[in-house]
Amino acid sequence: MEIEIFQLIEGAKKAKGLTIVIDVFRAFSLACYIMEQGAKEIIPVGDIKLAYKLKEENPEYVLIGERHEKIPKGFDFGNSPAQIQGIDFSNKTIVHTTSAGTQGLVNANGASEKITGSFVNAPSIVKYIKSKNPETVSLVCMGYAAQYPTEEDTFCAEFIRDSLLSKTTDYDAMIEIIRNTSGKRLFELQNQLHSPEKDFYLCTDLGRFNFVLKAISDKDGLIRLHKIVC
Repeated sequence: MEIEIFQLIEGAKKAKGLTIVIDVFRAFSLACYIMEQGAKEIIPVGDIKLAYKLKEENPEYVLIGERHEKIPKGFDFGNSPAQIQGIDFSNKTIVHTTSAGTQGLVNANGASEKITGSFVNAPSIVKYIKSKNPETVSLVCMGYAAQYPTEEDTFCAEFIRDSLLSKTTDYDAMIEIIRNTSGKRLFELQNQLHSPEKDFYLCTDLGRFNFVLKAISDKDGLIRLHKIVC
């Protein structure tokens, strides 16, 4: 099994084989919480105009996401796992757009299969990859706003890679580094309305979920995420 780690949108464009698009803070952690709370599917989109269009055409859809970490005008929820806890999304279709994670999904066009990645379901991702036993695995780290790499996404990729290679990782040490580097912003007072401190802990709850989210393209070219229990 050939395993390669890529960074940002350019990395997503280079990905091939079974591709894991990683966004720990916070898109693909949030996506797992949404699905656990009953959502039927998630439609990840890169273009916010498309998100608004889908909502206009389907008023029952739920708009979730961010631009510059904050909730866009007219959206139902922002990109915070803490702020959607307790919300019943039973049988709902969610339209999700973010500055990083969803951009990676829509740009990974060379992948033979795409799933999302985060710490909250990383052990299930490893289990899923092993069950597929692909020749090529691409781990795409989307970083901050898809502009520069971040510790949490790179560490998540390394955790998955090392687990596939039966290497041990010091997860506690990883989290401590993240807490004092790229994760620092989640503890800053001025960010608490849109990026609360609780998100840090919800997004780093290793192995909380026993499923992966697989991206399947429909006849209209939209990507839809569906839950596969591992």
